[in-house]
Amino acid sequence: MHQRIAHIALVVKDYDEAIDFYTHKLDFTVIEDTKIDDLKRWVVIAPPGAKESSLLLAKAANENQGASIGNQTGGRVFLFLFTDNFWRDYDKMVRREIKFVRPPKKETYGMVAVFEDLYGNLWDLLEPNENNKGVLKTDHP
Repeated sequence: MHQRIAHIALVVKDYDEAIDFYTHKLDFTVIEDTKIDDLKRWVVIAPPGAKESSLLLAKAANENQGASIGNQTGGRVFLFLFTDNFWRDYDKMVRREIKFVRPPKKETYGMVAVFEDLYGNLWDLLEPNENNKGVLKTDHP
C-alpha cells in the first residue's frame, strides 16, 4: 500500500494575491488554477521540485474561516520548506523582503530560520544536515 498527503489546504484572503506572493517571492509553481464557480477556484501550488505534496489555496468562504487566515496552527510553525541550499534561498528571500521572525540557526538537525508568509503563517526554511537528509526522501518501497 502507498498513501501520501497530496494537498494541504491553506486558507487565504484572495487567490490572486496569494498566487502572486508564492510564485514571485518563493518561486512556487502554479500546478492548477481551475474555476469552480463565480466565487471558488481550485488552486494548487508547489515549491520547485516538489513531487509528493502541494498547497491548495482555499479562499475563506465565511467569517469563521477568515478568522483562521494567518493563524491556522495557533501561532506554531505551520509549514516546513526544505531546501538543498539554505543560504541561497535565505539570501534570496531576504532580498525579496520576506519577513524572518527567527534568524538562521544551526540546530542538531540542520540549518533553520522561521519566516512569515503574506498572511503571517509561520514557516521553517530548513536544510537538513547529512544525518537527516533521509527525511527528504519521497520514494517509498
